Amino acid sequence: MAAAEAALVRELTDPLAVVGIDEAGRGPWAGPVVAAAVILDPARPIEGLADSKKLSRKRREALFPLIMERARVGIGEASVREIDRLNILKASMLAMRRAFADLDAGGRPPELAIVDGDHTPELPVPTVPVIGGDGRSAAIGAASIIAKVTRDRIMAELDLIHPGFGWAHNAGYGTAEHLTALERQGTTGHHRTSFAPIARLIAGAPVETEPAADEVAAE
Repeated sequence: MAAAEAALVRELTDPLAVVGIDEAGRGPWAGPVVAAAVILDPARPIEGLADSKKLSRKRREALFPLIMERARVGIGEASVREIDRLNILKASMLAMRRAFADLDAGGRPPELAIVDGDHTPELPVPTVPVIGGDGRSAAIGAASIIAKVTRDRIMAELDLIHPGFGWAHNAGYGTAEHLTALERQGTTGHHRTSFAPIARLIAGAPVETEPAADEVAAE
């Protein structure tokens, strides 16, 4: 806790030294997990940054280009194949490492990474986990927005290739619509076969929708 508080103070007093990292897509039944790393520039402030889950889709889309323009941003993802091979936690850490590596080399090198949640990836700088970080840190909040919008766009593109699952609006979460399509059409190469609901479906066992999946997908 003390380390997290100290890291958040460092972000406030020396924001160019701190990179915020977050991911989107740990829970869905389909699609990659996407991470973003963001270093905010105090000379180019962005109003309204918050946890992406607390913002409307319209507001996230409006903030996305502002963050991309005014901050240093890196984006990384781990594929469905990597999720199934590694597990979702390790794949999320991989996506975060890729996001960090994708940061623009120009500018001051970051000296500290603050990461939403209770796990951190191995990086060439010290890392500090921050529980609820996407609501406590502007940099993590910005990373949350970038990761969420990027992943939503990926799922919307996949929805055009595999219509019927509702990925353009449920983002691959285990909604009733998604389950109905799975029972009717079967799985695709973008489904996470290591996830219990998909594995059960493939085995012919009954599957239920995820608790609150519709609410999460609508965020």
